[in-house]
Amino acid sequence: MTEAEAADGRLMSDREDALDHTYRETEGPKPCRRIVWRNVFSMTALHIGAVYAIFLIPSASPLTLLWSLLCFLISALGITAGAHRLWSHRSYKASLPLRIFLCSANSMAFQNDIYEWARDHRVHHKYSETDADPHNASRGFFFAHIGWLLVRKHPDVIEKGRKLELKDLLADGVVMFQKRHYKLSVVLMCFLVPMLVPFYLWGESLWVGYFIPALLRYTLVLNATWLVNSAAHMWGNRPYDVTINPRENKFVTFSTIGEGFHNYHHSFPYDYSASEFGCGFNFTTWFIDLMCSLGLAKDCKRVSGEMVRSRVQRTGDGSHWSG
Repeated sequence: MTEAEAADGRLMSDREDALDHTYRETEGPKPCRRIVWRNVFSMTALHIGAVYAIFLIPSASPLTLLWSLLCFLISALGITAGAHRLWSHRSYKASLPLRIFLCSANSMAFQNDIYEWARDHRVHHKYSETDADPHNASRGFFFAHIGWLLVRKHPDVIEKGRKLELKDLLADGVVMFQKRHYKLSVVLMCFLVPMLVPFYLWGESLWVGYFIPALLRYTLVLNATWLVNSAAHMWGNRPYDVTINPRENKFVTFSTIGEGFHNYHHSFPYDYSASEFGCGFNFTTWFIDLMCSLGLAKDCKRVSGEMVRSRVQRTGDGSHWSG
């Protein structure tokens, strides 16, 4: 074992997001899928509303469209820089003001509270592509993308989630405050703020304000996030580790402001950039770097070039740019 491989092992050994190679799926018939009809109806209605919103775009003012884009970026950061890189992987440290901003942005994204999101994401990394993975991509694109939200969780997902060490989340006052007041925060941040700002500041109609910056923007952020679970686990190259499913996917990178370097991310989940290339095509990394320069974030974890090269040579598929 090289020094780089040993260092990689030490970084991963005590982490709750490290892949567990000892887990084995239960033999025999799989549990019956139990459809959650409430989720089926709500997701169907949401996407019908989003399609209708597309036809309203020509009637929206340019300021409303710019506001919708800003809301998209803010809510996406609530997932990428917040629930994902900060709270799920602890890849950097954030000050209280930054944590409050990211928590508010996370409520705007409306994808479960930070505690539940981070718990399920750690389970996903630890048991990727098994029955214990909440959005197991081996069950197909539809299941990994949205189907996992339309059925009851596999018993192994629940069991493994309960066994994770989550003291860091329980000790975070911002995370626990959001968990206690999550429904109210979603109503305010996901729907009222996006709708009312255009209405009061430049006279946009409430109808357009609801359907475009609120509903359509929310649906787009949802599907962008889901593409990481589906498309980025199926299509693309694997320059860092050919033994795992996650791939490097440029379209997902663009739509998720930096989360499509997925083979790298599953190989080195503790890297705050979730990519070898820093800010390149990675708005989330740029944002975190900006927060560091302002003194609002610090202690960003990074993988050394030596460690990356060692992993590429040992387990890569040969497509790495440095080959």
